[in-house]
Amino acid sequence: MNGVDAVGVLYGLEAINAHNGWAISIVGVTIVFTGLVSLSALISQLHKLVALYDNPGRIKKLFASKSKSVAKAGILKKHLALTEAQKQICRQYNLLAQTMDDVISLPKLLRMAERSGLKDPHANISFLIKSGILRADEQGYFRWDEDSFIRATS
Repeated sequence: MNGVDAVGVLYGLEAINAHNGWAISIVGVTIVFTGLVSLSALISQLHKLVALYDNPGRIKKLFASKSKSVAKAGILKKHLALTEAQKQICRQYNLLAQTMDDVISLPKLLRMAERSGLKDPHANISFLIKSGILRADEQGYFRWDEDSFIRATS
């Protein structure tokens, strides 16, 4: 009867084939294997977490080294040598910034630059931010750094 008795009940491999047993077993093996791999990765890195727990000063040193690299990047911006074309761009945007309030909204500055017919306003505003002439404040606006402007254009 090929695995089927008189009432129509399946036994053995025919029952596995008929009720998606192969797919279920493959999914189960995959889940178990993934769990074991994740657990072994966690256990292999556990010594690092214990070391940080034993010596929390290492965390402070890690963040202190990152802030020093940020400070070095700020120093590099101050010694930026500009070409004459870049100095001219700075002067043009300085005139636009003087017409605005103390805080500068980038969308408003962009619209003003487009209305004034300045070439490549997006790239130029990005250049001003990277050079440190436009500096971000905590409220999401920007301020014109007059000292950086004078240093860059002189």
